[in-house]
Formats: sequence, C-alpha cells, structure tokens
Amino acid sequence: MDFTIATKLFAALFAIMNPLSTLPVFLALTADLTPADRRSAMLSMLVTIVVGALVCAVAGQFLLSMFGIDVQNFRLAGGLIVLLIALNMLNGEESSAHHGTDEEKDTFKAAASSGVYPLGIPLTFGPGTIATLIIFAPYTDTLEGAVGYYAGLLGYLVFFGILLVLAPSIAKWLSPMALSISKRIMGMILAAIAAEMMTGALGKLFPAWLG
Repeated sequence: MDFTIATKLFAALFAIMNPLSTLPVFLALTADLTPADRRSAMLSMLVTIVVGALVCAVAGQFLLSMFGIDVQNFRLAGGLIVLLIALNMLNGEESSAHHGTDEEKDTFKAAASSGVYPLGIPLTFGPGTIATLIIFAPYTDTLEGAVGYYAGLLGYLVFFGILLVLAPSIAKWLSPMALSISKRIMGMILAAIAAEMMTGALGKLFPAWLG
C-alpha cells in the first residue's frame, strides 16, 4: 500500500470537509428535530457522502473522458476551486460552493431532507471534495496506489462517521475561538494542497517548465 497517497488523500479530505466546522452546523440544523429525525438526517447525510465519494472514485475519470476533458486540465481547475475555498477559510468566511447560496437554501428547504441538502451537498460533499477525489484517482492505476487511495478514502469516511455520531459530545469542547483557529489552519493546509494540484497540472501541461 502507498501510505503517502493514503495520508495525502485523508489530509485533503479532512481539510476540505473540515468536520470541526461541519459538526456544529449539523447540530444547529437538527436542533429542533426529534432524536429519531436527527438520526435519519445523520444517516441520509452519511449515505449522500459515501455514495457521492464512491461514484467519484470509481467513475470520475470515465466521466471526464466521456466529456473529452483531460485529467490535467481538470486537476488545474480543481486546484483553483480548492484554492478559492481555502482563501475563504483563511479569511474566516463561508464559501457558497460548500454552504450553498441563500436562494438555493430557500428553494430546497422544503424539497429535501436536511441530511441531503445542505448537510450532505454542498456543505460536506461539495465541488472541492469532488475535484479532490477525481484528481487523486489516477493513482489507482497501480495496485499499491489503488490500495492507498481507497484506504485513505474509506479511512476518512469511517473517521467522519464516528465524529458525526459523537457530535453532541464533541460540540461541548468546541469554542468559537477553537473553531476560528481550526478553520484557518485547515485553510492553510488546503491552500498548500491546492498549490500542489496546480503546479503538478502545469508541469504536465507544460513539460518545459520542469527544465
């Protein structure tokens, strides 16, 4: 197993999904629900994330080729999306790509479970997450890379699921200052990952730059 790929993917998903910020939002949006309804919202949120992640991991490259999009071009575009999200996090702002616009929230408020929207999509599983999963997917061309990729992905999904179940207990320890600091730290990590995505893509698109 390629531990480097597993570690990088786990770190990228942790930074871009930022569970420390997601958990309080989950608790706030489900505060008025009964325990049964909260569990239902939690389950639908997890199912949305798992299904979306597996679709991107298994069929992401196929979808790109079907539309005639080169993976390096998508890697560059994905890096830009991730960088914009990271900059918003560094500035302490919410990105509409991962929180949805006010118009979208009003439109889907009565049409979908809160576990699917906005908790699942786009809060947790948004454009940055999709781009990250597809960009890392080419590593699955080798057996070691594939094992590392899916180990990092499944490891994070299990980790996130455990955090979600323990959300009420964890939220008691998360002060506004801790959330603010963690958001900026995750933003810095995410910006570094975005820079690596973009420079890697540019190196492949313009080999002469590599010297």
